[in-house]
Amino acid sequence: MANLNIRVDDALKKQAELIFSDLGISLSAATTMFLKQVVRCNGIPFELRADPFYSIQNQARLLAAKERMEKNGGSVHDLIEVSDD
Repeated sequence: MANLNIRVDDALKKQAELIFSDLGISLSAATTMFLKQVVRCNGIPFELRADPFYSIQNQARLLAAKERMEKNGGSVHDLIEVSDD
């Protein structure tokens, strides 16, 4: 049997261990399950996506909205007040 040494943030490890404990499995068992799924799927067993907020299209849309707001005399820091009525 092989040993696997990985470095992870302490808080992340503790959070994961709590979840695995609730599931009745160890961190080692969960890691083995993940690796078996990688082999079975021939890749990462879940979808990897970038946050759409940072997409080029969204950043362009936000910049255009900021420029429109400033052109009309507003500030990007102006607050929008909403009545509770």
